[in-house]
Amino acid sequence: MRISTSVRSLAVLGAALIVLSGCATAPEKTTAPTASNFCARMVTNSGGLQDRSFNQASWAGLQSAEKSLNISAKVLVSNAETDLEPNVEQAVASGCKFVLTVGYELTPAVTKAAKANPNTDFSIVDDTVDAPNIKPIVFDTAQAAYLAGYLAAGVSKTGKVATFGGGNQPPVTLFMDGFVDGVAHYNEIHGTKVQAIGWSKQKQDGLFTGDFEDTGKGLTVTQGLIDQGADVILPVAGQVGEGAAAAALQAGNVSLIWVDSDGYETLPAEYRPILLTSVEKRTGDAVVKIVGESKKNTFTNTPYVGTLKNGGVGISGYHDMASKVSPALQAEVKKLKADIVAGTITVTSPSAPK
Repeated sequence: MRISTSVRSLAVLGAALIVLSGCATAPEKTTAPTASNFCARMVTNSGGLQDRSFNQASWAGLQSAEKSLNISAKVLVSNAETDLEPNVEQAVASGCKFVLTVGYELTPAVTKAAKANPNTDFSIVDDTVDAPNIKPIVFDTAQAAYLAGYLAAGVSKTGKVATFGGGNQPPVTLFMDGFVDGVAHYNEIHGTKVQAIGWSKQKQDGLFTGDFEDTGKGLTVTQGLIDQGADVILPVAGQVGEGAAAAALQAGNVSLIWVDSDGYETLPAEYRPILLTSVEKRTGDAVVKIVGESKKNTFTNTPYVGTLKNGGVGISGYHDMASKVSPALQAEVKKLKADIVAGTITVTSPSAPK
């Protein structure tokens, strides 16, 4: 049977449309979910999802909420600053009740989106935004870093410890303030003169790499600190810290303190032997709690402030380096934590969350 040219043309056109429609990404439904199909979206900062830091920890928290609260969750990964606002807009367009954003870079985008969408619950990690439907998730990491500084001074053999940051910003310098004050407290208690290099709390200035992703900079900066005699180093610089870990491992007699998450679990296993401890932000626990509030319609804009008292911050176990921390020093750190929780010792920083 012969088929006319016009019929053949229509068939070809129809097939082409089928192929094109198969290549397109279906838009997310914009109908607001009911309580029975509650969903959440997360937007990372430009560091990406596997940052071994708070993007990764926040997503782990949202995944935990997905299981424990019976919700659905997806993440939108920002690989550059130009992705931030479009990703927030896409998260809102999903119709989900809760949108989690991670890092100060997202403050302008989330502030704009929250104003335009008053019925959506937003949270932002590591920045404080005053809006009726944005809940800041912040951490008084100076408290936990104080413990880490005391510990570092206690295990140092050279009498020098060090810290550096990715940028001179409150969420970074908060760690550094606590760390140097913890070293100073150890000196006060023990009559020692352990020196903390890389940061001046009084001047609020110190050593920074200028970014949070270039591991080469972390390697170079840390080698410089090791050359100055530092044998315990705290990098507060996201992925840059992996370069610091490489330098410490290469040196052979230097230990590292990680930040945000337990580096023993998130860093490559090769670095485990040099990890003294980690100053943790327990972001995941906070995320589960806040998503639950959004689902139950009890969400408020009152900031969540993680502290030693509420378990929002802390230091990890000593893992492979436990034998390097004497029982006496372990007991002192434990007592120090109890004193901070009780208010006997007050840890201060101009960058502390309110």
